[in-house]
Amino acid sequence: MAPRPPFPPFDENTALQKVQAAEDAWNTRDPEKVSLAYTEDSVWRNRDQHVVGRAQIVGFLSAKWARELDYALRKELWGFRGNRIAVRFQYESHDASGQWFRSYGNELWEFSDEGLMRRREASINDRPIAESERRIFGPRPESEHGLEFPVF
Repeated sequence: MAPRPPFPPFDENTALQKVQAAEDAWNTRDPEKVSLAYTEDSVWRNRDQHVVGRAQIVGFLSAKWARELDYALRKELWGFRGNRIAVRFQYESHDASGQWFRSYGNELWEFSDEGLMRRREASINDRPIAESERRIFGPRPESEHGLEFPVF
């Protein structure tokens, strides 16, 4: 497993770097690429699903992005301590019928000494929105890295 700097323990700067790196990776919608940020035996709770290991992560993300079309994500650092980071996030996507959704959530992350995420717990709520209500259009421009996003 290739190490993924920055490494714990995190300070504010390195925690912000980890959060932005995760946002950037997930916005590629490339399950294989995203899976490389996690340990081989990483454990996830995502909503009501439990995922263990990179192979299941790839399968989970492949199914997710086949269902959640034009997915675009924003993450924000909520807190950090030692090898743990908490984030809040929003993403928008639409289903095959064209219905748009904004999904809100919180994640708790725990990292190995090599900077790989070994645990991820995500709580997520979805809200149908009209296409005219969208506010996330593709990956975040570099000029907006680290900025907060609206809650509602």
